Amino acid sequence: MMRALELARRGLYSSDPNPRVGCVIARGERIVGEGWHRYAGEPHAEIHALAAAGGDAAGATAYVTLEPCRHVGRTGPCTHALAEAGIARVVAAMRDPNPQVAGGGFGELVEAGITVEFGLLETEAAWLNRGFVSRFERGRPWVRCKLAATLDGRTATATGESRWITGEGSRTDVHRLRAQSSAVLTGIGTLLADDPRLDARVEEPDCLAPPMRVIVDSRLRTPPGARVFAAPGRVVIVTTRSAPPAPALIDAGAEIVPLPDAGGRIALDALMTALAEHGVNEVHTECGPTLAGALLESGLVDELVVYLAPVLLGDAARGMFTLPMVAEMRDRIGLEITRVTRVGADLRVDAVPFAQAPAGSRK
Repeated sequence: MMRALELARRGLYSSDPNPRVGCVIARGERIVGEGWHRYAGEPHAEIHALAAAGGDAAGATAYVTLEPCRHVGRTGPCTHALAEAGIARVVAAMRDPNPQVAGGGFGELVEAGITVEFGLLETEAAWLNRGFVSRFERGRPWVRCKLAATLDGRTATATGESRWITGEGSRTDVHRLRAQSSAVLTGIGTLLADDPRLDARVEEPDCLAPPMRVIVDSRLRTPPGARVFAAPGRVVIVTTRSAPPAPALIDAGAEIVPLPDAGGRIALDALMTALAEHGVNEVHTECGPTLAGALLESGLVDELVVYLAPVLLGDAARGMFTLPMVAEMRDRIGLEITRVTRVGADLRVDAVPFAQAPAGSRK
């Protein structure tokens, strides 16, 4: 199963919106076939593994990181393929949260006379597909909040200058995070101040589809000439229903999505629901302290990735989050640090709210 998870990770940049799945077919201690799901619409991991195993699949065990599918989508049911190949036993890491499968795949395998076990390395498999799981179980994507800050917790000077706090290695690492995400989200303040492209410039061979760029812009102030329109891929501007028409933005290539507002601002829970309905598994946010604080205060941040640079900017510089004052320590926001790594001269600190901290996040 560890090998199957290793194979599943090869789909980190390419399988979206489908889950990352790996499969190993073995006869005793001998591996006879391997596969992983590359792209949506192409054969699933089990099909690739069965093709590699050939006749050796009969009587073998299939180790797969996710419950085999039973429905006909853009590909056929993997349950049928496993049964037709004569697989004797299926060991799965976890159930599929998709209601089209959700235990039914295991049921079909059992009906076909195949022994089924699941739960092996379940936590690790669920963490690898945390966005996919979140979309089906919570009705919203998994939200990662990325921040670049100084050691004294500042993200920009008092005048708003922020390029560059962290080093080149950290910026390259951020592009990998963007590439594995379904969408990259920012606020209009960051867009106006920094004019970011928000694309994913990585050299991974399977990273073909660029992530959707999402701009939170309640009054449609996005300039039609913004650099975000220069890169390939979808640009979605979410705004309030009372926002004025913006034909120039539509001409520039933007998709305008009006959403309910909350006190003149976009309702963030409605935003996340809308993204999930469009198949978005993981949202990677790169935004200023106002939007970052609003997401955190709303309980919508599932994971923080903070790059800390060995520099100081002082009291007048801008902080990471705009949040209400905490008067008592018992009201502080608790996080669990799951990983600390060195990236060039910087430190990358990964953290999750206590409620989001599965054991697999420590791997």
